Amino acid sequence: QVQMVESGGGLVQAGDSLRLSCAASGRTFSIVGVGWFRQAPGKEREFVAAVRWGGTGTYYADSVKDRFTISRDNAKNTVYLQMNSLKPEDTGVYACAASNRQWGGIRTRDYGFWGQGTQVTVSS
Repeated sequence: QVQMVESGGGLVQAGDSLRLSCAASGRTFSIVGVGWFRQAPGKEREFVAAVRWGGTGTYYADSVKDRFTISRDNAKNTVYLQMNSLKPEDTGVYACAASNRQWGGIRTRDYGFWGQGTQVTVSS
């Protein structure tokens, strides 16, 4: 089993930056990829970014490309999501998830281990 715990959410203004953290524990050696997803009120959960756990590789949704950066620190078993130039439409609950089968997945079913999520609210 793998456990994921997010932190770093909060209330910011449009144009501000925020960094989310996702700490993995348990059988971390089995992780192949980690993704960030978000869910706005009344909407379905959507893919944001993904990173390969070992080696290099990142992938982003078009809506966040050039504004968000996903990175990882394997020594700390932590994945980060640096969010710059935030917009009100970035508001939602952000959750990280791990997969022990693939990396770069954009569907929720590509991931088997999920965190509880952290709220990000961007005011205009």
